[in-house]
Amino acid sequence: MAKTKGIVQSILQMKCPRCRKGNLFETTTFSFQKSFDMPKRCNKCNQNYEPEPGFYYGAMFISYTISGFFCLGTLGLLILGFDFSIGGAFAILLLILAILFVWFYRISRSLWIHTIIRFNEQIAKETEE
Repeated sequence: MAKTKGIVQSILQMKCPRCRKGNLFETTTFSFQKSFDMPKRCNKCNQNYEPEPGFYYGAMFISYTISGFFCLGTLGLLILGFDFSIGGAFAILLLILAILFVWFYRISRSLWIHTIIRFNEQIAKETEE
């Protein structure tokens, strides 16, 4: 019997919160095709990934918070730690944000759905078979 993923691992790997086996997104994070597409349901346990209209509005606040602290930390590190100019630090920050934009979007949705939908050990065991 395979060991079940922990919640942190499930969030970071963007797995279904209920069985922790199905993927939340159709493609890998740095894929340029279907970057924002989620299947309607988990392909392992049939969990609905959008239980109600507007379900992911809360994920916007998570994304805003994560990216805000990321920006402050990155700018602080570049300006204070590496003695970059403010303009140079912002240029590097914008480049990093352009690269990580899809990841911020996905990790926020993963955090949000894991907050609302709980892991079900019985269903996880049933999906192993």
